[in-house]
This record gives sequence, C-alpha cells and structure tokens, in this order.
Amino acid sequence: MSKFPELLLGLTLATALTAPAFAEKIGLGRAALPEEIAAWNHDVRPDGQGLPEGSGDVTTGEDLFSERCAVCHGEFAEGVDNWPKLAGGQGTLADTDPLKTVGSYWPYLSTTFDYVHRSMPYGNAQTLEPNDVYAILAYILYSNDLVDEDFVLSKENFGEVKMPNAEGFFVDNRDSVELAEFSKSACMENCKDKVEITAYASVLDVTPDEGAAKAEAVAEPVVAEPVAAEPAAPAAPEPAAVDPAMIEAGAKVFKKCAACHKVGEGAKNGAGPMLNGVVGHKAGSVEGFKYSPAMLAAGEAGLIWDEASLDAYLTDPKAAVPKNKMSFAGLKKPEDRAALIAYLSSFSQ
Repeated sequence: MSKFPELLLGLTLATALTAPAFAEKIGLGRAALPEEIAAWNHDVRPDGQGLPEGSGDVTTGEDLFSERCAVCHGEFAEGVDNWPKLAGGQGTLADTDPLKTVGSYWPYLSTTFDYVHRSMPYGNAQTLEPNDVYAILAYILYSNDLVDEDFVLSKENFGEVKMPNAEGFFVDNRDSVELAEFSKSACMENCKDKVEITAYASVLDVTPDEGAAKAEAVAEPVVAEPVAAEPAAPAAPEPAAVDPAMIEAGAKVFKKCAACHKVGEGAKNGAGPMLNGVVGHKAGSVEGFKYSPAMLAAGEAGLIWDEASLDAYLTDPKAAVPKNKMSFAGLKKPEDRAALIAYLSSFSQ
C-alpha cells in the first residue's frame, strides 16, 4: 500500500500550521488544573513565595544534620574530602582561592531551602519534611555564625534573614560594557606618542642589554644578616588538678569535636590533629599533621595552648588564628569552653 497519501497529508498539515490562520488556538489540550500546577511548582523565591508551612530550631537541625548530612558535609558543615563546605569563608571572596559557602557566597536563603528541599540528602532526595528542612537551614545559619543557638526558622521570619552576600550580585552588563570595549580593532603601530623604559630587570634578564647593565650597576649588594639562635620553647606547665564533674561535662562537649579530633589511647590524626597533650604545648606541633601556614606561623611566634589561648580559640577560631583551616564556628557558652579545656587537660601526651 502506498504511503503517498499519508506523506501528502503530513506536508499539508505542516504547511497549514505555519500559516497566519493557525496563530490562534487550534483546540488541542486543556488548561492545567491548580493541583497539576502545584505538583510541578516547587521553587522557592527570594521573597519567600513558594515556602511551605513549617518551622525548625537550631538544636533539632544539629541532630538532623548529623544524621542526614554530616557524612558528606561534616559535623560542622566544614565539608568532608571533596564534598562542599557549607560554613565559613566570610571575607574570602576577593582572595585568589575564595571559599564559597552558604554563609560567604549565597545571596538568598531561599536558594538553600529550595536546593535542600528538592535535592537532598544525596541519593535519597525529597525525603525531608518541611520542618526538617527549616531545622537544617537553621543549623547551617548557626554554623555560619549568622543566628544564635536558640534561633527558630519558620515561614513567618524567613524573609528577615539577610545573607552576608545579598548585595554581592549584579546584572551582567558585559554585552554593553566589556564586549563593546573588546570589540574594537586592535592598534598595531604608533599606538602611543612616547615609549620609555621605566624599570630594569636584573634577575630575569629580559631588559635590553644597556638596561641590564644599568640595573646591575645600581643594584645594592645583598648582605647576609646573622641568624640569631632560636629561643628554646618554654617548658610545658604541669596540668593542675581538674574537677571530675568538669571533665565529664567536657566529654559531652567534645562530641562536637570528635568528627575531626581524637583523644585517648591510640588516638591518631584525622581531619584535625589528635589532641592528646594539647594543653600547655606549642600550637601546630602535633607530629604528622599538615597544619595551615597560619597555624604553623602562630606556633613559631610563640602561641602556647594554655587555658586563656584555648578559650579565645574555641570562642572564635578564625579570629584567634586568622586563615587557619578549622571551619568550626566556635563554642558560644563559656561553661562549654571551660569544660572542654578541662576534658582535654586530662589527656597527657
């Protein structure tokens, strides 16, 4: 049987659909029902449109994050291996290697809610209830030091949370600014009225011969400075007797640290250095651990982990030793810091 009639019909229909007469409705389909639209419309916008009813607090979020998120993102949202860091990085966006996290880079909290609600946890997406998502976001905000530990996030106060980088994004205007500038014809000759050498390179040997000779003539000789003997590190003080109740309380606080640090018999370095004997010893001195340059420099400058320095560091690690690797936001309660220091004091080298 010939297929010519079907082919002719197809060509006729295609031609007809392109004609002006078919620019109007052709009577196919129907309007989507509200519940059908709702099934697809899951996005949450910066103004809060699309948020579900619900709420969640930091404490609940910490437990949920530990259970559902920490395997990839770390107990304190500091990231594990190559999985994304969600906390820290404030003030690094202008650096050569910026740390882009929820707290440092994301302009809207709605982006975080939308992504977690639809795509997390990895491999088990859309298993979190709205209350769970609110709680996890509250904990992420707390990990970035943006809210207090008693904060409760809800649909009602969602829009009140202002992200640090909210003003850091702008409309891309390269097509009207940069593109026009870079589209100009390149100048190939007589581009400047005058060209002159303003400096000479004596080491790289890239200046014309007469310039290199001049640079060598004016270069000042390098005089070696005598190296002073490095002062001996102060002896570690003997730890004072500590209240057993404080040690017990500190053991509970240390659970916040245990994902990265180990103590006790057989303790080894992990994501962070093992902490046996840390109290009273020089910063950055645990053998075999790769410290940040900042922490090594602090140790060389004489930083000793006594009670005062540990208290300052545990309050705000980034303020105490800027640019160190630890992304933990710190312990806000003085009693927690004191208990943790007492606990660490109970472990000798």
